[in-house]
Amino acid sequence: MLKAGILGIVEGLTEFLPVSSTGHLVIFSNLIHFYNHASKEFVDMFNMVIQLGATLAVVVLYWPTIWGSIINLFPSPDVPVKKSGLYFWSMIVISCIPAAVIGILFDDIVKERFFNPITVSCALFIGGIAMLYAESKLRGKQTTALADTDITPKEAIIVGLFQVLSIIPGVSRSASTIIGGWVGGFSTIAAAEYSFFLAIPVMFGQSLLNVLKVQANLSSQEWAALAVGFFVSFIVALLVINSFLSFLKQKPMKYFAYYRIVFAFLVLAYSMFFPFTEV
Repeated sequence: MLKAGILGIVEGLTEFLPVSSTGHLVIFSNLIHFYNHASKEFVDMFNMVIQLGATLAVVVLYWPTIWGSIINLFPSPDVPVKKSGLYFWSMIVISCIPAAVIGILFDDIVKERFFNPITVSCALFIGGIAMLYAESKLRGKQTTALADTDITPKEAIIVGLFQVLSIIPGVSRSASTIIGGWVGGFSTIAAAEYSFFLAIPVMFGQSLLNVLKVQANLSSQEWAALAVGFFVSFIVALLVINSFLSFLKQKPMKYFAYYRIVFAFLVLAYSMFFPFTEV
C-alpha cells in the first residue's frame, strides 16, 4: 500500500508535466521494487490506470468549462459553430484517433519491449533534446488561453499525430501534444490546456482497456493498491495543474527538457552499478 501511494505521488506530480508520467512510473516501480509484490502484468496495468486518477483532476478543475461545453453543445444565434461544445469535442475526437488506432494495434508489443527503465531513459533524453529544439524554433510569445483559440481540424490532426509518439514511455504525452500544438500555431498555454482535455478520453479508454485485460486475476490486495494509487494521484494532480500553467506563463519549457536529460543520465548511471531486475 505504501509503495502504491508513492507511485500515486509520482503520477500526480508528473502526469501533466512534459516529463513522461508513464516513464517515471516504470522507473520508480523498479527502484522501489514494486514488481516484487505483484506480476509485471499487474504493475504495468497499475501504472496505466492510476493515470486516470490524475486525469480526473482536470475534470474537477475544468468542470465549469466542460459543463459550459455541454450546455452550449449545439451552435445557436448566441453560440458560433467554433465555440459550440460539439465542435470542440469533435476536435478532441479527431486528435485522439491516431493514438487510439496505433495504441490498440501495438499496445502489447510496446509493453513488452519498451516498458523498462533503460528504454525509458533513452526516450527521456531524446525527448528532452527534441523539446529544446522545438521550443527554440516553434514557441511563440503569446499566452492566449484555449478558450480564445479557434481550433481547426487540420490543427487537431497535427496534435493527434504528435500524440502517437507518446505511446513509447518516456516520450511524454504532454510534451508531444504541446509540441504538436506549437506546430499547429497554438500558444503554449492553449497547447497545454488542449493537452489536458485530450487526456480525458485517452486515459478513460486506456484505463478501461487495461483493466478489462487483467480484472479477473486481481486479488483484493491488488484492487486496494490500485485504489490507493488512484486516489493519491488525483489529490496530487489537483495541486499541480494550476502551478504548471502559472509556470508556463512566466518561464520556458526548456527547464523541463534539462530535467529530462539530467534524470535520464542519472538513471543510466545508476543502472551501471545496480542493474535493474529483468521482469
